Amino acid sequence: MLRIEGLAKLTGAERYVDDEPMEGALWGMTVRSQVSRGMIRSIEFDPAIDWSGFTIVTHEDLTGPNAVHHIECDQPILAANEVRHIGEAIVLLAHEDREALRRAVRHVRVSIDPLPPALDFRKTPNADQIQRGEDNVFTELNITKGDVDAAFENAAHIVEGVYETGAQEHVYIEPQGMIAWVDDAGIVCCKGSMQCPYYVVTALTHALERTEKQVRVIQTPTGGGFGGKEDYPSVIALHAALLAIKARRTVRIIYDRDEDMLATTKRHPALTRHRTAVDASGKLLAQEIDVIMDGGAYLTLSPVVLSRGIIHAAGPYACPNVRIRGRTVLTNTTPFGAFRGFGAPQTHFANERQMDAVANAIGMDPVEFRRINLIRDGESTSTGQVINDGTDRVALLDLALD
Repeated sequence: MLRIEGLAKLTGAERYVDDEPMEGALWGMTVRSQVSRGMIRSIEFDPAIDWSGFTIVTHEDLTGPNAVHHIECDQPILAANEVRHIGEAIVLLAHEDREALRRAVRHVRVSIDPLPPALDFRKTPNADQIQRGEDNVFTELNITKGDVDAAFENAAHIVEGVYETGAQEHVYIEPQGMIAWVDDAGIVCCKGSMQCPYYVVTALTHALERTEKQVRVIQTPTGGGFGGKEDYPSVIALHAALLAIKARRTVRIIYDRDEDMLATTKRHPALTRHRTAVDASGKLLAQEIDVIMDGGAYLTLSPVVLSRGIIHAAGPYACPNVRIRGRTVLTNTTPFGAFRGFGAPQTHFANERQMDAVANAIGMDPVEFRRINLIRDGESTSTGQVINDGTDRVALLDLALD
């Protein structure tokens, strides 16, 4: 089956958001925080710049809620009183001349009184670092199957391991970009590079207090996303729309690569602790797994990422007793969001390394250990789902090793 856009992309004829003809449009850019956490004391516009030719938007220009609608509405569209991460958006500017705009961004001085940031998700925060609840935990989810404690008491071998995965940048070839305008009927239109246009619709209707008939979202050909253009386009669409509404002109925001890497979501870093019990023959008896993920400054899609992560944390193995605890926590870093695999790569990596460690500890070949423990039809996963799909996972293992 041919992809509709395949030939255009192959030949270079495809038109991405930055290729759209934009005669008479303004360029938009963002003034961002230079500190991880603090209270905004003042915003000053350097008199060396003639600001009369610029459209300027701050949180005071919002007529609706200052919130990006994700799973929760905890992330401001523009920081009002405080900032929670380096790169957080504070002021929006628009101008006809992109180079003049670049210079102007450097001449907006935001004074911020620093506060103690929470930067290491692996550490319990101090009292002055707590910004959510009692412990900075966004979400906690648990899975329990069988009697884990009894299984460990009767185990021939118990093996423990700790595994870490870091943040990861999507590095899509096309950076984030959005065009916004208000049409003759008063409809706010946004056109850009995205994976989930209805996320953007929801964000616009919520923040601008409009109905779905009063906004229009158009997905341009997307030059790579991998999850990075799932939740974040709501942010840049709101920024472009606010500038377009105030300027009463079309506004285009196209991130440079350094701004894209600074401000947009990444894969969640994770720390996973394993404690595994096996019998004398190498059969799994119990898995106890603790997963903690760095959520960054705001919730974004972290609950779903955590859910996928812990659902897959015990791997494709038959184990009668499983206990998994998962948490995402707030840190004063760029928010983490969707990325291919949605939490599962972090926990799969940890599980497979643990399977190697267990096999080595009991003196068994790691392939044979997997062959013994791979789930068969009629057996259940850690969530209690009984597998009856007819797949021969042992044969697949052997095929992969052939």
